[in-house]
Amino acid sequence: MPEQLLFAMEVTLNGLMAGVLYALVALGFVLIFKASGIFNYAQGVMALFAALTLVGIQQGQVPFSHLINAVFGTEIHHFPWHVPSIIAILLAAGVMVLFAYLVEKYILQHLIGQPDIILFMATIGLAYFMEGFGDIMWGSDIKKLDVGLPQGMNLAIDEATYNWFGYGFFIDNLDIVAAIVAALLVTSLVIFSQYTKQGRALRAVADDHSAALSVGISLRFIWVLVWSIAGFVALVAGIMWGAKSGVQFSLSLIALKALPVLMLGGFTSIPGAIVGGLIIGVGEQLFEFAIGPMIGGATQNWFAYVLALVFLIFRPQGLFGEKIIERV
Repeated sequence: MPEQLLFAMEVTLNGLMAGVLYALVALGFVLIFKASGIFNYAQGVMALFAALTLVGIQQGQVPFSHLINAVFGTEIHHFPWHVPSIIAILLAAGVMVLFAYLVEKYILQHLIGQPDIILFMATIGLAYFMEGFGDIMWGSDIKKLDVGLPQGMNLAIDEATYNWFGYGFFIDNLDIVAAIVAALLVTSLVIFSQYTKQGRALRAVADDHSAALSVGISLRFIWVLVWSIAGFVALVAGIMWGAKSGVQFSLSLIALKALPVLMLGGFTSIPGAIVGGLIIGVGEQLFEFAIGPMIGGATQNWFAYVLALVFLIFRPQGLFGEKIIERV
């Protein structure tokens, strides 16, 4: 019995840690949706592109080396240096800010006033463009991401208890770091949103674009700002997921797991993204632990989506989302 209890505690804690990683991706969706009403299909690819850029800069890889070598018949792949992790992270963040500026300048400002479905389709096109561009720029091979984050398992109870029960619960050190980083990131975003001039402008744009424009708020600046923040969040998520499983093109699929998180928490709530991620993370782990063996296992592949479907039926706005009332 004590062993089963400790194992259940381990499953719950690891579920919480996994939920934090889901929430990191969902945050990017929430930020862009709040400021522009756009569901950014490209958020998962942004995490992939940010992680690819970070690894490429850190390892001194020559951008477009495969293309350059094919055209000029050379064999150049890397510069003769290795960039420190902190500088590489700052440079990668700068690339994501540049990306935000280019998206606003060449895509968003030309689609002002268009139906939401047009904006959504634009982000789909952006996602596939970024994926292909990242492939050409940095190559499609699986890359190891190492920025000095702790790896390996950590025994979460003291050795005496472990020796007494013969069992202890273990937590991935990387998951612990991810939880701390996510907590700091969410706290910073809340403080920024509530207590800074730019944060108040962002909330005004989220409430009413026309009213915000009428009081002198630059919609273009807010869009660049929010896409830059979403790009930074994507970079953080890319670092955590890339350090955990390597930087590969399947990394972009983490956006699919963020969808049920958004449905639970609400598309417009930053705290909702965190709570939704924790519910999904713990729920799928406990369901696999308690019910999975009875029905053949592999429930983690579909549990989150079934739970999201239930929420769509009974509370479509999510736990923290605003209920939409239309008067006719």
